[in-house]
Amino acid sequence: MKLKSLILGSVAAAGLSTAGFAADLGVLTSLDVCDALGLSGLTISSDTNCLQISGGVSYELRFGDYRLSELVGPTVLANGVFDNANPNIDVIGPDAGAAGRNDWQSKVEAWLKFVGTADSDFGPAKAVVKLKAVDAYRAQNAVYAAWGDNKAPFIDEAYVSVGDTTVIMAGKKGSIANFGDSAPFNYLGLFGYSKVDNGVLFDNDDTPDYLGGHVIQVVSDLGNGVSVAAGLENLDGTQGATGTPAEIALKTRNAGTLVGVLSYAGEGITAHVTGLAIGVLDGTVSSWGLHAGATGTFDQFKVRAAGAYFNDSVTSTNKFHGLVTGEATFDLFKIGLSGEYQRKDVAGVITDGYGIGGSVGATVTEGVSINLGARYFNLANGGVVANEGTTQVSAQLVAAVTETIKITGELGAYFNNTTLPLAATGGTNSSVYYGAAELAWAPGGGFTSSVKGEVYSNNAYRVQFKAAKSFE
Repeated sequence: MKLKSLILGSVAAAGLSTAGFAADLGVLTSLDVCDALGLSGLTISSDTNCLQISGGVSYELRFGDYRLSELVGPTVLANGVFDNANPNIDVIGPDAGAAGRNDWQSKVEAWLKFVGTADSDFGPAKAVVKLKAVDAYRAQNAVYAAWGDNKAPFIDEAYVSVGDTTVIMAGKKGSIANFGDSAPFNYLGLFGYSKVDNGVLFDNDDTPDYLGGHVIQVVSDLGNGVSVAAGLENLDGTQGATGTPAEIALKTRNAGTLVGVLSYAGEGITAHVTGLAIGVLDGTVSSWGLHAGATGTFDQFKVRAAGAYFNDSVTSTNKFHGLVTGEATFDLFKIGLSGEYQRKDVAGVITDGYGIGGSVGATVTEGVSINLGARYFNLANGGVVANEGTTQVSAQLVAAVTETIKITGELGAYFNNTTLPLAATGGTNSSVYYGAAELAWAPGGGFTSSVKGEVYSNNAYRVQFKAAKSFE
């Protein structure tokens, strides 16, 4: 940026020296193509292209005795029984067979993104390349174990685009599918959707492998808050046809996903409908799905409804997940209520589940607030398996000590009508109580860090440190 200022200053000085030069300067609007394109940040420009550079690094360390295979709150079935290996919430527990042996993990993520932009007759023309690397190590009971997150530097995104109100994109990138307008308003969220508790989706999975990847996409803003999008995604066939014969067959039939999205964003209302047809490359749609959500904001009230449906003709599977949620904000209080329902039919075997959640938040003094919350989920396999119910209650205190330091403390418990994580001495627990405290520090400049400690009544504990910095 200093070099650009020096050039501009030199030209301006030369222009002021003679009237003839001043007349010539009148036709110059900018000597920098980034300014002409309205782009800012960390940039490098040539005569026709502006190159934007952004990136980031994050680090995470976990240490304690916490990595147990049996977790709580399953919301899916495997071979007719509750699948505890794929729960919707991580409740940590010590390993009963190796008491006193520590668990830990250390993870570094880094990414670097380049966006080259030039003007064209159809609008900005861009080439985007994003590189990413994950360096991760995990140990359970003081023995290092393989971790799928560990990845050598790879191309996370590589695509071209052109357009302004209508944008055409092709290459490797994320999906245009809209799964928004579906997060519950109560602060604990709901058990039913994955481990992140932020909405509804087709199979308790927030990163479907039949979306994104190699794509051809078109997004258009029609005005008045209405936008449409269409695309072909997963043209690489779910990261390529590798693995066992069964895995290859699954990836082949899922290759090619047709995605269509209709969205609206107006004053106080947002809404969308996303449709998916999966496996179009072989000429036969093996599965399809719909996702819809709408949010209305009316003075101090918010209401939201969302639903997702998925149909797989090959495995005779039908899935539905829906929620309704509301929030009311008053001078000192905020109240959130949410409810959800799931239904899964696999070849006539039906699984039903429902959940509720609620919370009350209050501002005690300036910078200090409390949250009280609870959530419950019940799952039943058509009477074949006894009901599985999981409840969580929590009390949270959040205090902004300074403008850059925030302290969060939480006390809570999980209750289950079957089993919770194993105790260190063996056996099972009908309840697990926990306490957690976190110190977060954000001094500015894009740097964030935190230290969090957790202790559980089943003798589990965990300490977590995080630090991250991004630039653009």
